[in-house]
Amino acid sequence: MSLPDESASTPVTTALDEWFISHVLPLEGLIHAFLRRHGHEDSEIPDLRQEAYARIYEAARRGLPAQTKPFVMTTVRNLLIDRIRRSRIVSIEAMADVEQAVMQSDEVTPERHLGARDELRRLQQGLQKLPHKCRQIVELRKIYGLSQREVAGRLGIAEDTVERQTLLGMRALADFMLGGTGKIQRPSRRFNKERSQP
Repeated sequence: MSLPDESASTPVTTALDEWFISHVLPLEGLIHAFLRRHGHEDSEIPDLRQEAYARIYEAARRGLPAQTKPFVMTTVRNLLIDRIRRSRIVSIEAMADVEQAVMQSDEVTPERHLGARDELRRLQQGLQKLPHKCRQIVELRKIYGLSQREVAGRLGIAEDTVERQTLLGMRALADFMLGGTGKIQRPSRRFNKERSQP
């Protein structure tokens, strides 16, 4: 009778196992905190963590990641996203009802069309009330979608000026759209001094 081979009963540690033990398992506290922060009870965290470990191990079989922490946290996040998707499964009939309701609410009625035209006209009037430079900045930023840097370069002004003028202009437009005068309200000097003092 032959003796059993000792190496058969001793688990073989692979590079994947060593990586998992030395790089993934030390992140257990981080994973636990992440799961807890995203609304999971302490009682369900061990199961979620085990499912995450299984996904991490399986994914790493294809190749060890260059950076473990981002890989692990992305896997845990994807696990949570998958669980949310599964919990939100809705019947086809219910989805059809929702889609029908959305289509009906998106129909452009004559009243909605007229209201939109009135809003657009009011917006144009509000823009005309802004000082020339402020109007230029708001139009370039909000209508044409240029970045602060692009607007500053095009107009030859500082980015801070673009930011400040955009803020003042948008506040004035909002005021005008809500029935106000649409005048630019600059903070008082006293307010600025109080803000700059510790």
